[in-house]
Amino acid sequence: MSETVPPGVAVSALVRACHPVPAAAVTVFAGAMAVAAGRGVAGSALVVAAVGAGQLSVGWSNDRIDAVRDRVAGRRDKPLATGAVRPRTVAAAAVTALVLCVPLSLASGLLAGAVHLLGVAAAWAYNGWLKRTVLSWLPYALAFGLLPAFVALGLPGAPWPYPWVTAAAALLGTGAHFANVLPDLDEDRAAGVLGLPQRLGRTASGLLAVVLTSAATVLLVVGPTGPVRAAGWVALALTTILTTAALAAPLSRLPFLAAMAAAAVDVLLLVTTTGPA
Repeated sequence: MSETVPPGVAVSALVRACHPVPAAAVTVFAGAMAVAAGRGVAGSALVVAAVGAGQLSVGWSNDRIDAVRDRVAGRRDKPLATGAVRPRTVAAAAVTALVLCVPLSLASGLLAGAVHLLGVAAAWAYNGWLKRTVLSWLPYALAFGLLPAFVALGLPGAPWPYPWVTAAAALLGTGAHFANVLPDLDEDRAAGVLGLPQRLGRTASGLLAVVLTSAATVLLVVGPTGPVRAAGWVALALTTILTTAALAAPLSRLPFLAAMAAAAVDVLLLVTTTGPA
């Protein structure tokens, strides 16, 4: 990056390097769960700050670690690949966000903070190594599965969330991993990034994304005690339609779109069911 690049351009490039859309989505998701679980204004703000810092550190570390590969691949959507921001700037931002994430996480309690930091560590492990292995799904399952625990453990008495909430969140995270790589699957293979979705191929990964996110829906609907609510029946009907459509057209974009829609349903259900066991 040239020394004459205006500060505003450099800041914009740094923001784009943090993967702002998924980072914001996960942060808002965590904040909504905190509000629904009864963490209150201060507690919910701590959750948002901790998760936001963690997501920033993960996004920036991802682009910094992949900088050379993205440059070779000619990725014009990556600020580091185009030289719009310096590698050391992104590295410093990632480390700073990670350092801030530690006290922000522990402010919810020692156990809650440790759980969240374990999820952040899993995401860093994915960036640095696991995304190139058959265990590429594991960090997603761990990080998403632990998010409801981070929220619930910050409540008085540090209760764990319902097991079915944790399982559903892990399934959602794993399904999101398979869906997330679909648009860039061929480019990843060419670059030697051979996680489990890249090894299984587009068709199998697309179907797995739908099946896993739909399975999360089932858990979130039938897990709570008592009769299934009307919203639950609607969610089950919707995910059944999405799964059927994806299975009927595995070579189209339907599996990806269906997985995204099912994930959105899961997020809404998780927000309304997160809480202590």
